[in-house]
Amino acid sequence: MAYRYGDRNQIMLFPPCVDDFVPKDAAVRAYDAMVEALDFKELGIELDPDNVGNPQYDPKAMLKLHVYGTSYGVRSSRKLEREVHYNVSFIWLMGQLKPDHKTIAEFRRKNKKALKKVLEQCARMCLKLGLIEGNTLFVDGSKIRANAAIKNTWTDKRCGEALENIDNRIEEILKECDETDIREKDMPSLVKMNKELSDSSILKKKVLDILKELKDENGKQLKKQHNTTDPECATMNSHKGTCAGYNAQVVVDEKNALIVSVDAVRDNNDLNQFASQIDQANRVLNKPCKTACADSGYSNTEELIKIDKKDIDVIVPSQRQASGKERGEFHKNNFRYDKDNNCYICPEGYKLSFYQPHDGDKIDIYRISDPNNCRKCRHFGHCTKSESGRQISRLWNEESRLKFEAQYRLPESQAIYKLRKQKSEHPFGHIKRNLKFDSFLTRGRDGANAEITLAAVCFNMARMITILGIPALIKRLQG
Repeated sequence: MAYRYGDRNQIMLFPPCVDDFVPKDAAVRAYDAMVEALDFKELGIELDPDNVGNPQYDPKAMLKLHVYGTSYGVRSSRKLEREVHYNVSFIWLMGQLKPDHKTIAEFRRKNKKALKKVLEQCARMCLKLGLIEGNTLFVDGSKIRANAAIKNTWTDKRCGEALENIDNRIEEILKECDETDIREKDMPSLVKMNKELSDSSILKKKVLDILKELKDENGKQLKKQHNTTDPECATMNSHKGTCAGYNAQVVVDEKNALIVSVDAVRDNNDLNQFASQIDQANRVLNKPCKTACADSGYSNTEELIKIDKKDIDVIVPSQRQASGKERGEFHKNNFRYDKDNNCYICPEGYKLSFYQPHDGDKIDIYRISDPNNCRKCRHFGHCTKSESGRQISRLWNEESRLKFEAQYRLPESQAIYKLRKQKSEHPFGHIKRNLKFDSFLTRGRDGANAEITLAAVCFNMARMITILGIPALIKRLQG
């Protein structure tokens, strides 16, 4: 069989332009059209070609580079610099501009807050194109590593232990110095000890500075932990272990699983995120959704109440419902609550009276009026083993919790909740696997938000291309 051989030295009489190397249905053309459709004034990026001074790179081209690069998992400034020299689609996208890695990194650094707004405009484009309805929204979160090591995270306890060790070592060094002076020998070791003493003093000052970040002059706690590399990140626990990172939140629309909003937060869990994330998505869409859904990680009753008060149906299972455990014979729900007398009645007819509130957990404690009733009861040992009798805790907003549990059990709610995984977990699968987004490159929450926003925009673009096709998408973006 014959072979076809290439010839790098073949001369062309009429060399083609760069545009001829990129097919009309290439994905890069859709990304180009999307960025061109953005309102840069609303983003906060100034477009002024008449500026005097040293010419700058076109902000539109620079934004296209970051968005398109992220879509292929190319995010670092040095790798993007390589692409604009050797990758035809990048060369076409940039119009043959070749910024160096410092310029690329500087654009991202200066426009972190502007990049955060790109997704808002992208979501509104989808709304205008009929790809987002905004009726049912799903919320989910995932932990992503920060550009910082966990070993650089300090707490009160670690600072205290470090200061104690440093002070002990300083005392040892001073004692050795005194002994050396008395013996008047081994003078070189004294020089060495003086240097170690100086190093220990410097380290102590650093630890004290870290302690100032954690507590003010009056000893009031400012924050629980401080990372010396990225002060805004926090310790995150996940199935992959513990790391310094951010909790990335996404809100996804039901119709086509398109992302409406994203946020990088410092909370190690999702309990306090439900209301703020739904509110943020509603602001992007300029209208309230009809239904908000999330998993049991968001089952903070106070958060759910905030959304419920806005006439939005809340579909979030409680931790007990998510676990699937059956209620025991002596579960709290089998005790009747007497609202008029503010007490519980046990299955045997004995009263559990109000005992005391617990402000920290926002619950009220109820105890059996006469502990002897419990000890003499035929169910003693099953209902309770406490000699002081049965005790029950009741949330201050217990009625709301029961309402949300009942709402979750409705058949129509179950139908919506079954869609949750394929809608809200799909974006993280694409972002982490296809876009190779397993850690942030920039430091600080603004930088993390800018990066996760670009990833979300790329996910939406991939979905839009799948739904409409590239030629149709370009036409509608330019229309």
